[in-house]
Amino acid sequence: MHADPFRHWTVQSFAKIAGMSRSIFAERFTRTVGESPLRYLSRWRLTLAADQLRSSGLNVTEVAYRSGYASDAAFSRAFKAHFGYAPSELKNRQATHS
Repeated sequence: MHADPFRHWTVQSFAKIAGMSRSIFAERFTRTVGESPLRYLSRWRLTLAADQLRSSGLNVTEVAYRSGYASDAAFSRAFKAHFGYAPSELKNRQATHS
């Protein structure tokens, strides 16, 4: 997951790598990490996206697509739900502090 976070992952693909059934993997992952595998993956991708927005010259649309989102609108909704502000606000904050 961390080595290839933008791959099209499924719980089944994680379970296959771990040599477990999908349900056992999901249960153990959730118990150990505190959230489901796909929720964790989504949070990890958004964290990486925020880092890209801060440290690269990429715009929100480019980061959205690189992060695996089909649209920048879907990315913006997920980003705002996770961080509490829009990704464009992060870019604007960076511009004013540069």
